[in-house]
Amino acid sequence: MESVDLEVLKSSARWLDEGHRVLLVTVVKTWGSSPRPQGAMLAVRDDGLVAGSVSGGCIEDDLIDRVRRHGIGGSSPEAVKYGITAEEAHRFGLPCGGTIELVLEPLTKASGIDELYRAVEAGRLVARTLDMKTGAATLAPAQATDGVQFDGDTLSTIHGPRYRMLVIGAGQLSRYLCSIAVGLDYQVTVCDPREEYTEEWNIPGTTVVHTMPDDTVTDMKLDERCAVIALTHDPKLDDLALMEALKTPAFYVGALGSRRNNAARRERLKEFDLGDAQLARLHGPVGIYIGSRTPPEIAISILAEVTAAKNGVSLPTLLQVEGAKAARERAGSEHPACDAASRS
Repeated sequence: MESVDLEVLKSSARWLDEGHRVLLVTVVKTWGSSPRPQGAMLAVRDDGLVAGSVSGGCIEDDLIDRVRRHGIGGSSPEAVKYGITAEEAHRFGLPCGGTIELVLEPLTKASGIDELYRAVEAGRLVARTLDMKTGAATLAPAQATDGVQFDGDTLSTIHGPRYRMLVIGAGQLSRYLCSIAVGLDYQVTVCDPREEYTEEWNIPGTTVVHTMPDDTVTDMKLDERCAVIALTHDPKLDDLALMEALKTPAFYVGALGSRRNNAARRERLKEFDLGDAQLARLHGPVGIYIGSRTPPEIAISILAEVTAAKNGVSLPTLLQVEGAKAARERAGSEHPACDAASRS
């Protein structure tokens, strides 16, 4: 699975190479509620074929109609706004009060899209600066904390993996989790010193290392844009990695396992002189409670919790695995007949 950003760039580069005209649309500013964030991109081919998205669909329809009726001419970008009035917000499917500003850029060879695509495909984080008067663009290395900047004369956008994820263990669950994580724009590193688990690893967009997990955590110099997920069930691998990860600013640190196993893990981690505040950061059992049973379902559960943490959303106890299962057990003890019926 490719990231949305990479899909748009790849399609744009291919279409240009095939001789098509392409309009690249970028969200540069939003007011109120908006379905897509700043930096979201849409590519519209001269025949109306699209890649990516900038809204729930209605703005895309308007842009496709515009291209089909008027074509893609010139080389100078322009800025447009949608949803300025309540009528427009309703027409274009924006939430009440939502307004979105877009830059419409007719792509040319001076746009450097092929070079940008190859840089992002190689895992580099790149800043692209677009001259609104000439349509020329330049590329430069970027920092993960950089964001979209637009002043009417130039547009600066960031492309590539801005978040990193370290997955401990290369088992079946890791395969599903990493496939989805790549699509969520994470730069994914899989660490497993057990070569029998990685010999057949073939998930595109991921990097496999065979070093010990705690060494890998140290080497990666984790920051506040990093997530660590331990999935091996082997304390020799998981515990030391978690010990190091909980000392870092990583926004998410989680471990697979039952409630009993995670309680035992917390007791073991206390022996490594981790404080209560550090242990409180550990998500375990990992994921939100959706009744997941299969590896793909468990992967979705885990990444849902990771996404909430990344976006600063505090999940209620009943959505967390431990809280949800404890609540079910309490309900079952209070109404044993009903609980038995629900399991039959």
